[in-house]
Amino acid sequence: MLNIKRVRTGRLLALLLIVFTIAFLWAGGDLVLRSAIPKTTVLPAGAADTVSSVTGVWERVHRIIFLKSAIGAKLDKKRYIGLNDTPLALQQAIIAVEDSRFYQHMGFDIEGILRATLVNVQTGSFAEGGSTITQQLIKNLFLTQERTLSRKLEEVILAIDIELRYSKEEILEMYLNTIYFGSGAYGIGEASTIYFGKPPFHLNLAECALLAGLPNAPSLTSPYVDFAAAKQRQAVVLAAMARHSYIGPAQAQEAKLTPILLAK
Repeated sequence: MLNIKRVRTGRLLALLLIVFTIAFLWAGGDLVLRSAIPKTTVLPAGAADTVSSVTGVWERVHRIIFLKSAIGAKLDKKRYIGLNDTPLALQQAIIAVEDSRFYQHMGFDIEGILRATLVNVQTGSFAEGGSTITQQLIKNLFLTQERTLSRKLEEVILAIDIELRYSKEEILEMYLNTIYFGSGAYGIGEASTIYFGKPPFHLNLAECALLAGLPNAPSLTSPYVDFAAAKQRQAVVLAAMARHSYIGPAQAQEAKLTPILLAK
């Protein structure tokens, strides 16, 4: 069993190395190699841009190699909420609506990407992104929202890297502490306080479902901005939870009818 696990880990590391090499060259890694060979003491035109590109490449390399320290520097430990202090219903709600195959994939979900691509082709727009919770965590911590091939490659590399170094529970915990919930609330601790005036541990199913629906479009669906939109997203989340057997239809209906008492 141990040997099988080592073989799988070795294959994943080999895949990571291959993808990283491609992304490294795509992102301008050849500049790093060329910069090591001095040609002249006079800086050519555009030298500043070259130096900036080289620096950016090395930052990416450093982030992949020293991922844990890079993540540690980004997390706000003062307001960090452990998974044990987060309701199971909230964890299930987030997984159901954001990444139903969270426990099956290795950072990126081919099935989810294909499904999102099909939807986007049918609608003629970017209706779905196909990003996993792990990929969203990477974007929250390090990346911009631009849609370029080099950024997407880096996202996939880091997603595989983080899956190799952290458990699923740790990844979900970090995601819940970094996602934006709207109305100035970053992380589940702030969101629970800003919207309901209490710590996450005391949230009921209706409140968990409402919060889980916000990250999709936090600036538009915040209950302080558009309560009706927040309730519509809550219904979507509850339906997803029922579809994936986290709750029954009766529980979903009961939660949908439970009054939402906001802190403001």
